[in-house]
Amino acid sequence: MKLEPIIISLLDTDLYKFNMDQVIFHKHTDLSGEYYFKCRNEGIVFTPEMLEEINAQIDHLCSLRFTREELDYLRSIRFIKGDYVEFLRLWHPIRDYVETGLSDEGELSIVVRGPLFSAMQFEIYLLEIVNEVYFRMKYDYDMLVASAKERLDWKIRDFQNGKYTFQFAEFGCRRRLSREWEDVVVRRFAFETKNCVGTSNVYLAKKYNLTPIGTYAHEFVQMYQGIDSIPLAYTNHYALEDWYDEYRGDNGTALTDTVTTDLFLLDFNRAMVNNFTGVRHDSGDPYEWGEKMIAHYKKKGADPKHKLLLFSDSLDFDRAEDLYNYFKDRTKVSFGIGTFCSNDTCVPALNIVIKLQTVNGRAVAKLSDSPGKAMCRDDNFLEYLKRSVEFRLSRNAQK
Repeated sequence: MKLEPIIISLLDTDLYKFNMDQVIFHKHTDLSGEYYFKCRNEGIVFTPEMLEEINAQIDHLCSLRFTREELDYLRSIRFIKGDYVEFLRLWHPIRDYVETGLSDEGELSIVVRGPLFSAMQFEIYLLEIVNEVYFRMKYDYDMLVASAKERLDWKIRDFQNGKYTFQFAEFGCRRRLSREWEDVVVRRFAFETKNCVGTSNVYLAKKYNLTPIGTYAHEFVQMYQGIDSIPLAYTNHYALEDWYDEYRGDNGTALTDTVTTDLFLLDFNRAMVNNFTGVRHDSGDPYEWGEKMIAHYKKKGADPKHKLLLFSDSLDFDRAEDLYNYFKDRTKVSFGIGTFCSNDTCVPALNIVIKLQTVNGRAVAKLSDSPGKAMCRDDNFLEYLKRSVEFRLSRNAQK
C-alpha cells in the first residue's frame, strides 16, 4: 500500500518550531542534538510495510523546500526576523540526519542526529508521518474518518448551543489522524464556531488566514542542560533571558514545567513576570498549578487578570470548560487542544513523542510536574538533575 505524500509543505508544522529555531539560529548554532522516538501506548506493533512507507515519506519530506510564498508568509509574522527567513530560504531537511528501524517485536525506532537548528525541525514532520502511516495502513481509514466526523459534528453543535464557552487554539499537528482530517477540523472550528482563536499549524494558519499560535516547548529549556557553562538548576533562567532578548515581550508565553514549576518560579522574577504575557500548563494538577501561578503573580506585584493561563495537557472540551469556569473571573484563560481535536475516532490515538535526549554529547532530560512524563536515556543524569533541582529548592526554602 503506497500512500500519497503526507507532508506537502514545510509550513506543515507547529509555530513554536520556528520560534525556537530562530533563537537557536541567533544564539546557539554551535549546539548539536539527538532526538529519540517513543510510543507510550502498550502493545502497538508496526509492520515492515509501515516502516517502508515511513521511510518513503521521509525521503519525500527531505525533497521539499520553502517556496517564495511560504517565506513571505513567515516574514509577515511580526516576530519572525528577516535574517532567519533568509536562512530558511537555504535550509531543507537532510535525510542523513534520520535513522529508522524496527525490532522483531514491531517496535519502531527513530533517531534524529544533527545540528540543533536543523535536527529540531524534524519532530513534528516525523510524528505526522508516523501517525498517518499507522492509521491508514492499520485500519479502515474511511471508517475512522466517519467516526471522527460524527464526533466533530457533536463538538461544533455544543459550541453553537452554548454548552462550551471557552476559547482555544487547535494544537493537533503531532498526533493527528491525517493531514486532510486536521484541515477539516481547523476549517470547521474556525468558521462554524466563534471559539477557535487560531492554530499551531502554520500551513493551515496561512491557508485559512488564522492566527498561528505557539511559543516554545520543553526542548528549548532542555538544550541549556547541554551547555557546559550553565548550572543545571538555572536552565530556566538562561532560557527566559534568551527568549526575552530575542522577542522583547512580543512572543511571551512561558512553559513552566520542564524542570518542575517550583524551580521555574525561582527564575520567574518580577522582570520576567512583566516581560511575559502568560504561562503554559503541560503537566500536574491544572487547578493546583493555576492557583500557584495566580499567587506568584500577586507576590510579584502583577494583576493576574492581565496575565494568561494557557492549559494544554491532554485536554478534552469538558475539562477545558470546567477549568475556564473555575479561573475566568481571576485571570485570562485559554487552551491549546490537540489530540481531542485532530484524532478523536472510534480507536485510541497513538501517544507518540520525539524528545531531545542529548545536546553536544551530554544527556538532557525533562522532569515535568508529572513523574510519568519524565524522559531521559541516562538514569544517572536524570538522578543528578533531580538532585540539582532539589538542592536549589531546599536552599531557597532556607532563606
